[in-house]
Amino acid sequence: MQSSSRFPGNKRFAFTIFDDTDSSTVDLVRPVYDFLADLGIRSTKSVWALNTDPGRRYAASTLQDSDYLNFILELKNYGFEIASHNMQNGDCPRERMDRGLSQFRELVGEYPRTHTNHLDNRENIYWGAYRFSSFTRQVAYSLGTHFRYAGRFAGHDPASPFFWGDLCRERVSYVRNFVFREINLDRVHKTLPYHDSTKPFVNHWFSSSDGGDVQQFCRMISDPNQDRLEAESGVCIMYTHFASGFVRDGKLDPVFRRLMTRLASKDGWFVPVCTLLDRLREQHTDSNISREELAVMENRWLRERLSLGRYFQR
Repeated sequence: MQSSSRFPGNKRFAFTIFDDTDSSTVDLVRPVYDFLADLGIRSTKSVWALNTDPGRRYAASTLQDSDYLNFILELKNYGFEIASHNMQNGDCPRERMDRGLSQFRELVGEYPRTHTNHLDNRENIYWGAYRFSSFTRQVAYSLGTHFRYAGRFAGHDPASPFFWGDLCRERVSYVRNFVFREINLDRVHKTLPYHDSTKPFVNHWFSSSDGGDVQQFCRMISDPNQDRLEAESGVCIMYTHFASGFVRDGKLDPVFRRLMTRLASKDGWFVPVCTLLDRLREQHTDSNISREELAVMENRWLRERLSLGRYFQR
């Protein structure tokens, strides 16, 4: 069990959310953010800086849409973090990634500090089998995905037109890697965030708790899980898509409303992802993850994904 002194004000635990921008529009997600703001919870909202490709899945509003941009700037002013989920829903060669990052800084006021890869975009950095530190686990992943991603991801490859690793290292602090069916990430690995010296274009990685849609999110923050997170003085970074069922006909899902109201009443530290990770990193004497810790984490993720038979890109 971790001491509660690891968090400011002797808070008992830390909880935050990374909202993946897939399918996001103002109408679909504004009620969620209004609710979180009223609860005193600040979290992280990812965006696409460039227009979506209508031929690809999960088209959403972007920073190129004036109403959506105004909404995003309003969230930033209220203390929410604005992060990146690549620059659009389609493949982005280096020039487009660079342009998108510049657009992000111009429109939001700074480069994104926190980033996640999007699905199967070719510019995804250290994605697919490249996420793993051993050949055996790379093969297990490739078998589990029927080799359909073999050689696809190239954001870390300087020889590829989709390389942007140097830009990532210069401009982004944290990149999300594995997502787990566990509310307390302290139970997954002790080094959070962590640096993997074999992946030099990412400064620090972080893991997340799996809350992909409203049902998964609510299962993860069930009453017993909330109580355990508090009792263990743990850390939770929920990964979700607020456009996936949290709001219907303009109204919040009632189970989500109840559970989040209960959670917010507890003595937690509710800050954006980058704020939490900055705090945790300050407490590390060394953020370099060991090969042993990395192997345990990678094996756990593979077991979870294989048991689900899906979501191999989360």
